[in-house]
Amino acid sequence: MSNHDAEIIDGNLDSSIVRSVQCLKNDQLIGLPTETVYGLAALASSQTAVRKIFEVKQRPTNHPLILHLAGFDELKRWAIEVPEYAKNLAAHFWPGPLTIILQRSKLVCDEITGGRNTVAIRVPNHPVALRLLSTLNDGLVAPSANRFGKVSPTSAHHVVADLGSEIAVVLDGGDCTVGIESTILDCTRAGIQILRAGAISKVEIEEIAKLHIVKSDGESRASGMLEKHYAPNCKVLVVDNSAQAISRQNELDKAGVQAVVLDYCEDVNFYAKQLYAELRQADSNDVEVVIAVLPTGNGLAEAIRDRLTKAAAASQP
Repeated sequence: MSNHDAEIIDGNLDSSIVRSVQCLKNDQLIGLPTETVYGLAALASSQTAVRKIFEVKQRPTNHPLILHLAGFDELKRWAIEVPEYAKNLAAHFWPGPLTIILQRSKLVCDEITGGRNTVAIRVPNHPVALRLLSTLNDGLVAPSANRFGKVSPTSAHHVVADLGSEIAVVLDGGDCTVGIESTILDCTRAGIQILRAGAISKVEIEEIAKLHIVKSDGESRASGMLEKHYAPNCKVLVVDNSAQAISRQNELDKAGVQAVVLDYCEDVNFYAKQLYAELRQADSNDVEVVIAVLPTGNGLAEAIRDRLTKAAAASQP
Protein backbone atom coordinates (compact mmCIF):
# COMPACT_ATOMS: atom_id res chain seq x y z
CA MET A 1 0.00 0.00 0.00
CA SER A 2 1.18 3.52 -0.79
CA ASN A 3 1.65 6.31 1.73
CA HIS A 4 -0.04 8.66 -0.73
CA ASP A 5 -3.79 9.04 -1.00
CA ALA A 6 -5.47 6.81 -3.55
CA GLU A 7 -6.23 8.42 -6.89
CA ILE A 8 -9.88 8.95 -7.77
CA ILE A 9 -10.44 7.69 -11.33
CA ASP A 10 -13.47 8.08 -13.61
CA GLY A 11 -15.52 4.89 -13.42
CA ASN A 12 -16.99 5.46 -16.88
CA LEU A 13 -13.66 5.15 -18.70
CA ASP A 14 -12.40 1.86 -20.20
CA SER A 15 -8.90 2.67 -18.92
CA SER A 16 -10.21 3.04 -15.35
CA ILE A 17 -11.90 -0.37 -15.47
CA VAL A 18 -8.73 -1.99 -16.87
CA ARG A 19 -6.61 -0.36 -14.17
CA SER A 20 -9.01 -1.44 -11.41
CA VAL A 21 -9.02 -5.04 -12.66
CA GLN A 22 -5.22 -4.97 -12.64
CA CYS A 23 -5.15 -3.69 -9.04
CA LEU A 24 -7.65 -6.31 -7.87
CA LYS A 25 -5.74 -9.15 -9.56
CA ASN A 26 -2.61 -7.94 -7.76
CA ASP A 27 -4.45 -8.44 -4.44
CA GLN A 28 -4.92 -4.70 -3.92
CA LEU A 29 -8.07 -3.06 -2.56
CA ILE A 30 -10.09 -0.45 -4.44
CA GLY A 31 -12.98 1.92 -3.70
CA LEU A 32 -16.10 0.74 -5.54
CA PRO A 33 -19.30 2.75 -6.16
CA THR A 34 -22.63 1.02 -5.63
CA GLU A 35 -26.15 2.40 -5.35
CA THR A 36 -26.12 1.93 -1.56
CA VAL A 37 -22.69 3.08 -0.28
CA TYR A 38 -19.12 2.92 -1.60
CA GLY A 39 -17.48 -0.44 -0.98
CA LEU A 40 -13.92 -1.46 -0.09
CA ALA A 41 -13.52 -4.10 -2.77
CA ALA A 42 -11.26 -7.15 -2.96
CA LEU A 43 -11.19 -10.15 -5.27
CA ALA A 44 -13.37 -12.82 -3.67
CA SER A 45 -11.10 -15.62 -4.90
CA SER A 46 -8.04 -14.14 -3.13
CA GLN A 47 -7.75 -14.99 0.57
CA THR A 48 -4.81 -12.58 0.82
CA ALA A 49 -6.85 -9.65 -0.50
CA VAL A 50 -9.90 -10.55 1.61
CA ARG A 51 -7.74 -10.56 4.77
CA LYS A 52 -6.52 -7.06 3.87
CA ILE A 53 -10.10 -5.79 4.09
CA PHE A 54 -10.29 -6.74 7.77
CA GLU A 55 -6.92 -5.11 8.47
CA VAL A 56 -7.74 -1.86 6.66
CA LYS A 57 -11.25 -1.55 8.11
CA GLN A 58 -10.09 -2.73 11.57
CA ARG A 59 -13.03 -5.10 11.37
CA PRO A 60 -13.46 -8.24 13.53
CA THR A 61 -12.60 -11.29 11.41
CA ASN A 62 -15.76 -13.14 12.50
CA HIS A 63 -17.91 -10.38 10.93
CA PRO A 64 -18.93 -11.74 7.48
CA LEU A 65 -18.53 -9.82 4.23
CA ILE A 66 -21.06 -9.43 1.41
CA LEU A 67 -20.16 -11.03 -1.92
CA HIS A 68 -21.01 -8.90 -4.97
CA LEU A 69 -21.74 -10.63 -8.29
CA ALA A 70 -22.25 -9.48 -11.87
CA GLY A 71 -25.69 -11.05 -12.23
CA PHE A 72 -28.25 -13.63 -11.15
CA ASP A 73 -26.64 -16.32 -13.35
CA GLU A 74 -23.52 -16.21 -11.16
CA LEU A 75 -25.45 -17.33 -8.08
CA LYS A 76 -25.13 -21.06 -8.75
CA ARG A 77 -21.30 -20.81 -8.62
CA TRP A 78 -21.22 -19.32 -5.14
CA ALA A 79 -24.26 -20.79 -3.36
CA ILE A 80 -25.87 -24.22 -3.02
CA GLU A 81 -29.31 -25.50 -2.00
CA VAL A 82 -30.95 -22.20 -3.00
CA PRO A 83 -34.67 -22.28 -2.06
CA GLU A 84 -37.10 -21.48 -4.89
CA TYR A 85 -38.41 -18.38 -3.08
CA ALA A 86 -34.83 -17.08 -2.75
CA LYS A 87 -34.32 -17.54 -6.50
CA ASN A 88 -37.54 -15.61 -7.10
CA LEU A 89 -36.40 -12.78 -4.82
CA ALA A 90 -33.00 -12.58 -6.51
CA ALA A 91 -34.51 -12.66 -9.99
CA HIS A 92 -36.95 -9.89 -9.04
CA PHE A 93 -34.76 -7.49 -7.01
CA TRP A 94 -31.30 -7.93 -8.59
CA PRO A 95 -29.52 -5.77 -9.54
CA GLY A 96 -30.60 -3.91 -6.42
CA PRO A 97 -30.16 -3.28 -2.68
CA LEU A 98 -31.12 -6.77 -1.47
CA THR A 99 -28.55 -9.11 0.09
CA ILE A 100 -29.53 -12.77 0.44
CA ILE A 101 -27.83 -15.16 2.86
CA LEU A 102 -27.56 -18.70 1.48
CA GLN A 103 -25.57 -21.91 1.96
CA ARG A 104 -22.10 -21.31 0.53
CA SER A 105 -20.40 -23.31 -2.21
CA LYS A 106 -16.80 -24.55 -1.97
CA LEU A 107 -15.73 -21.52 -4.01
CA VAL A 108 -16.34 -19.24 -1.00
CA CYS A 109 -13.38 -19.00 1.39
CA ASP A 110 -13.71 -18.98 5.21
CA GLU A 111 -12.38 -15.41 5.40
CA ILE A 112 -15.49 -14.10 3.61
CA THR A 113 -17.99 -15.87 5.86
CA GLY A 114 -16.30 -15.59 9.25
CA GLY A 115 -16.00 -19.39 9.18
CA ARG A 116 -19.75 -19.93 8.72
CA ASN A 117 -21.37 -22.29 6.21
CA THR A 118 -23.43 -19.41 4.83
CA VAL A 119 -22.60 -16.52 2.49
CA ALA A 120 -24.29 -13.13 1.94
CA ILE A 121 -24.70 -12.28 -1.76
CA ARG A 122 -26.03 -9.39 -3.83
CA VAL A 123 -25.85 -7.86 -7.31
CA PRO A 124 -25.28 -4.08 -7.04
CA ASN A 125 -27.43 -1.76 -9.13
CA HIS A 126 -24.65 0.52 -10.35
CA PRO A 127 -23.32 0.64 -13.94
CA VAL A 128 -19.67 1.04 -12.87
CA ALA A 129 -19.79 -1.84 -10.37
CA LEU A 130 -21.59 -4.11 -12.86
CA ARG A 131 -19.14 -3.28 -15.63
CA LEU A 132 -16.18 -4.04 -13.40
CA LEU A 133 -17.71 -7.31 -12.17
CA SER A 134 -18.52 -8.44 -15.72
CA THR A 135 -14.97 -7.66 -16.85
CA LEU A 136 -13.44 -9.50 -13.88
CA ASN A 137 -15.38 -12.75 -14.27
CA ASP A 138 -15.05 -13.15 -10.49
CA GLY A 139 -16.88 -12.02 -7.39
CA LEU A 140 -15.92 -9.05 -5.22
CA VAL A 141 -16.32 -8.68 -1.49
CA ALA A 142 -17.06 -5.05 -0.74
CA PRO A 143 -18.05 -3.89 2.76
CA SER A 144 -18.42 -0.14 3.23
CA ALA A 145 -15.15 1.71 2.58
CA ASN A 146 -14.64 3.17 6.07
CA ARG A 147 -13.29 2.15 9.47
CA PHE A 148 -15.45 -0.43 11.21
CA GLY A 149 -18.39 1.06 13.09
CA LYS A 150 -18.00 4.52 11.57
CA VAL A 151 -20.10 6.48 9.05
CA SER A 152 -20.36 4.83 5.62
CA PRO A 153 -19.09 6.71 2.52
CA THR A 154 -21.48 7.83 -0.21
CA SER A 155 -18.96 9.59 -2.48
CA ALA A 156 -15.48 8.85 -3.82
CA HIS A 157 -14.07 11.72 -1.75
CA HIS A 158 -15.46 10.18 1.46
CA VAL A 159 -13.49 6.99 0.67
CA VAL A 160 -10.24 8.89 0.19
CA ALA A 161 -10.85 10.86 3.39
CA ASP A 162 -11.21 7.63 5.38
CA LEU A 163 -8.88 5.12 3.74
CA GLY A 164 -6.97 7.04 1.08
CA SER A 165 -3.47 5.84 1.91
CA GLU A 166 -4.46 2.18 2.24
CA ILE A 167 -6.13 1.47 -1.09
CA ALA A 168 -4.96 1.51 -4.70
CA VAL A 169 -7.61 3.58 -6.50
CA VAL A 170 -11.20 4.76 -6.07
CA LEU A 171 -13.57 4.36 -9.01
CA ASP A 172 -15.76 7.46 -9.09
CA GLY A 173 -19.36 6.62 -9.89
CA GLY A 174 -20.90 9.79 -8.47
CA ASP A 175 -22.88 10.11 -5.24
CA CYS A 176 -24.75 6.97 -4.19
CA THR A 177 -28.39 7.08 -5.30
CA VAL A 178 -29.81 5.12 -2.32
CA GLY A 179 -27.32 6.11 0.39
CA ILE A 180 -28.27 3.35 2.88
CA GLU A 181 -26.84 -0.17 3.01
CA SER A 182 -28.81 -3.05 1.46
CA THR A 183 -31.59 -5.03 3.13
CA ILE A 184 -30.10 -8.32 4.39
CA LEU A 185 -32.34 -11.39 4.26
CA ASP A 186 -31.41 -14.74 5.84
CA CYS A 187 -32.78 -17.57 3.69
CA THR A 188 -31.03 -20.43 5.53
CA ARG A 189 -33.42 -20.92 8.45
CA ALA A 190 -36.91 -22.37 8.89
CA GLY A 191 -38.44 -18.92 8.35
CA ILE A 192 -36.93 -16.02 6.38
CA GLN A 193 -35.55 -13.23 8.56
CA ILE A 194 -34.55 -9.62 7.85
CA LEU A 195 -31.21 -9.06 9.59
CA ARG A 196 -30.74 -5.47 8.40
CA ALA A 197 -33.37 -3.01 7.17
CA GLY A 198 -32.77 -1.33 3.82
CA ALA A 199 -34.55 0.23 0.86
CA ILE A 200 -36.40 -2.99 0.04
CA SER A 201 -39.15 -3.44 2.62
CA LYS A 202 -40.62 -6.43 4.41
CA VAL A 203 -43.90 -5.92 2.50
CA GLU A 204 -42.14 -6.04 -0.89
CA ILE A 205 -40.18 -9.16 0.08
CA GLU A 206 -43.25 -11.01 1.40
CA GLU A 207 -45.15 -10.16 -1.78
CA ILE A 208 -42.53 -11.79 -4.03
CA ALA A 209 -41.51 -14.66 -1.70
CA LYS A 210 -45.13 -15.50 -0.88
CA LEU A 211 -43.91 -16.19 2.65
CA HIS A 212 -44.20 -14.44 6.01
CA ILE A 213 -41.00 -12.96 7.44
CA VAL A 214 -40.32 -14.07 11.02
CA LYS A 215 -38.57 -12.04 13.72
CA SER A 216 -34.78 -12.29 13.52
CA ASP A 217 -33.03 -14.22 16.26
CA GLY A 218 -29.63 -15.74 16.99
CA GLU A 219 -26.14 -14.27 17.04
CA SER A 220 -24.90 -11.25 15.10
CA ARG A 221 -24.14 -12.85 11.71
CA ALA A 222 -24.40 -10.02 9.21
CA SER A 223 -23.18 -6.46 8.68
CA GLY A 224 -25.07 -3.84 10.67
CA MET A 225 -26.50 -6.21 13.30
CA LEU A 226 -24.51 -4.68 16.16
CA GLU A 227 -26.33 -2.32 18.53
CA LYS A 228 -23.73 0.43 18.04
CA HIS A 229 -22.69 1.36 14.50
CA TYR A 230 -22.57 4.13 11.85
CA ALA A 231 -20.99 6.51 14.37
CA PRO A 232 -19.72 10.03 13.56
CA ASN A 233 -17.35 11.78 15.98
CA CYS A 234 -20.12 14.11 17.15
CA LYS A 235 -22.90 13.02 19.47
CA VAL A 236 -26.19 11.91 17.86
CA LEU A 237 -29.52 12.51 19.61
CA VAL A 238 -32.72 11.08 18.14
CA VAL A 239 -36.16 12.67 18.56
CA ASP A 240 -39.64 11.87 17.24
CA ASN A 241 -40.63 15.16 15.61
CA SER A 242 -39.47 18.60 14.45
CA ALA A 243 -40.83 20.42 17.53
CA GLN A 244 -38.75 18.23 19.85
CA ALA A 245 -35.68 18.80 17.66
CA ILE A 246 -36.01 22.60 17.78
CA SER A 247 -36.63 22.51 21.53
CA ARG A 248 -33.48 20.43 22.12
CA GLN A 249 -31.45 22.66 19.83
CA ASN A 250 -32.54 25.76 21.77
CA GLU A 251 -31.60 24.11 25.08
CA LEU A 252 -28.16 23.15 23.78
CA ASP A 253 -27.65 26.59 22.24
CA LYS A 254 -28.30 28.22 25.62
CA ALA A 255 -25.73 25.87 27.15
CA GLY A 256 -23.16 26.94 24.56
CA VAL A 257 -23.25 23.61 22.68
CA GLN A 258 -23.16 23.75 18.87
CA ALA A 259 -26.02 21.57 17.57
CA VAL A 260 -27.65 21.06 14.17
CA VAL A 261 -31.00 19.48 13.29
CA LEU A 262 -31.28 16.70 10.74
CA ASP A 263 -34.85 16.46 9.50
CA TYR A 264 -35.86 15.35 6.00
CA CYS A 265 -38.87 13.30 7.11
CA GLU A 266 -41.02 14.74 4.32
CA ASP A 267 -38.85 12.91 1.76
CA VAL A 268 -37.32 9.64 3.02
CA ASN A 269 -35.53 8.99 -0.28
CA PHE A 270 -33.68 12.29 0.08
CA TYR A 271 -33.12 11.63 3.81
CA ALA A 272 -31.45 8.29 3.07
CA LYS A 273 -29.34 9.74 0.29
CA GLN A 274 -28.13 12.64 2.46
CA LEU A 275 -27.86 10.94 5.86
CA TYR A 276 -24.20 9.88 5.91
CA ALA A 277 -22.99 12.97 4.04
CA GLU A 278 -24.74 15.17 6.64
CA LEU A 279 -23.17 13.29 9.55
CA ARG A 280 -19.75 13.63 7.93
CA GLN A 281 -20.35 17.34 7.28
CA ALA A 282 -21.26 17.84 10.94
CA ASP A 283 -17.88 16.39 11.92
CA SER A 284 -16.08 18.57 9.37
CA ASN A 285 -17.81 21.65 10.84
CA ASP A 286 -16.90 20.64 14.42
CA VAL A 287 -20.57 20.31 15.33
CA GLU A 288 -20.92 18.81 18.82
CA VAL A 289 -24.43 17.37 18.55
CA VAL A 290 -26.64 16.26 15.64
CA ILE A 291 -30.33 16.14 16.60
CA ALA A 292 -31.95 13.74 14.15
CA VAL A 293 -35.71 13.40 13.67
CA LEU A 294 -36.77 9.77 13.14
CA PRO A 295 -39.03 9.28 10.10
CA THR A 296 -42.15 7.11 10.38
CA GLY A 297 -43.11 4.27 8.04
CA ASN A 298 -41.59 1.14 6.51
CA GLY A 299 -38.83 0.48 3.99
CA LEU A 300 -36.32 3.32 3.83
CA ALA A 301 -37.89 5.05 6.85
CA GLU A 302 -37.27 1.93 8.94
CA ALA A 303 -33.69 1.71 7.62
CA ILE A 304 -33.02 5.36 8.51
CA ARG A 305 -34.40 4.81 12.03
CA ASP A 306 -32.12 1.77 12.38
CA ARG A 307 -28.99 3.70 11.32
CA LEU A 308 -29.74 6.74 13.47
CA THR A 309 -30.65 4.69 16.55
CA LYS A 310 -27.38 2.76 16.29
CA ALA A 311 -25.38 5.95 15.68
CA ALA A 312 -27.01 7.47 18.80
CA ALA A 313 -26.21 4.33 20.84
CA ALA A 314 -22.58 4.51 19.72
CA SER A 315 -22.28 8.12 20.93
CA GLN A 316 -23.44 7.35 24.46
CA PRO A 317 -20.67 7.16 27.10
